[in-house]
Amino acid sequence: METPSATTHRGHILHGFLLAVSLSTFWNTLTTAQLTIESVPTNAAEGKDVLLLVHNLPGNLAAYGWYKGDRVDPDQQIALHVIERLEIIPGPLYSGRERMYPNGSLLLQKVTQEDTGYYTLQVINKNFHSEVGTGQLCIYKPVAQPSIQASNITVTEQKDVVVLTCLTNDTGISIQWFFYNQSLRLTERMKLSHENHTLTIDPITREDAGDYQCEVSNPVTSIKSDFITLAVSCE
Repeated sequence: METPSATTHRGHILHGFLLAVSLSTFWNTLTTAQLTIESVPTNAAEGKDVLLLVHNLPGNLAAYGWYKGDRVDPDQQIALHVIERLEIIPGPLYSGRERMYPNGSLLLQKVTQEDTGYYTLQVINKNFHSEVGTGQLCIYKPVAQPSIQASNITVTEQKDVVVLTCLTNDTGISIQWFFYNQSLRLTERMKLSHENHTLTIDPITREDAGDYQCEVSNPVTSIKSDFITLAVSCE
């Protein structure tokens, strides 16, 4: 049985041979539709599986290889599939979470944020014509539940100012405010800070009494805070 280092070395040799041959015949461009890669889903949550789905895969293939990054780089190779030998040769970046399919697609299992980035597929047919396609993978952490901090929750109408702050440690998020579980409609007395972290009501009126929430979201998850209730009294 070969050692992992020997297997990786074989992958580099075979890759180098195929790449050299393909470069020597670079003027023979493929006439098929352009090779493209689609991330399914487009945005993925950390810990889930993601498929890099290949479209317009040429026929009569001899081999194909996947690379991390936006170009063909042997040091960034994930794996090489030699079709006639039904052999998959792990590359330097193979982690054991990858699965290659006959249609060229690559499944990444239990993705982490470190998997975010570009991925490149190189296909080489039996006439030594080479084609390359690149796709992008975006991984996001699920957001945590935020909380609301209030300057005061028992206030006097037409006298007090209330500042509600949505507290969260997540980054790259959107924030939305809710009143009685409905999207908050801003009045002329309400003002949102940059990126909606803070809601200021000046002055407060009885119409503003009730339950408030903030919601944080990113492309894959969203979650609301618990309710905070403003009580408004007359002077």
